[in-house]
Amino acid sequence: MKVLKNLSEAEALVGQELGLSKWQRITQFQIWGFGLFTGDRQWIHMRPLKAKLGSPFKTTIAHGFLVLSLLPKILERTYSVASAKMGVNYGLNRVRFTAPVPVGSYVRGRVVLKEFKKIKNGAQLTVSVTVELKGSKKPACVAEQVFLIYE
Repeated sequence: MKVLKNLSEAEALVGQELGLSKWQRITQFQIWGFGLFTGDRQWIHMRPLKAKLGSPFKTTIAHGFLVLSLLPKILERTYSVASAKMGVNYGLNRVRFTAPVPVGSYVRGRVVLKEFKKIKNGAQLTVSVTVELKGSKKPACVAEQVFLIYE
C-alpha cells in the first residue's frame, strides 16, 4: 500500500498508479447476500444449478454492482493520505462492466490517480479503477471514482 504524507504529495502523482490490491475470491455466499440485500434475485446470480444448466457461463456470476461495491475496499488497500482527517465518496464519472465474474473467480483493483483539484481544506481526487479478473485479458469492471479528501 502506498502511504502519501499529504495532499501535496498526492498532487504530484497525477497520471501514476497508486496501487494494486490483493486478489480476493468471489463466493456464492457473497452473491446470495448481495442479491438478498438488494432485491436483485435473478437466477443467473442466485441459482447455481439453473445457471449450470441454462447459462452460457455454466455457473452463477456476480452482480455487476457487487463488483462495483468492492471499490471502497480496493481503494482502502491501495493508498492512503496520512494527513487526511476525512474522506467522502463524491460519486462516479464512468462505470463499465466489461466481463462477467463467475463464482469462484478472483478479482483485484488497479488504481491510477487521474485528476487532482484543490478545494477548500482539501482536494478532489478522481481515480481510475480497473477491476482485474484473474486469468482474463478483459477486466471485470472499469470505473472512475471521485473523492473529497479533507486535511
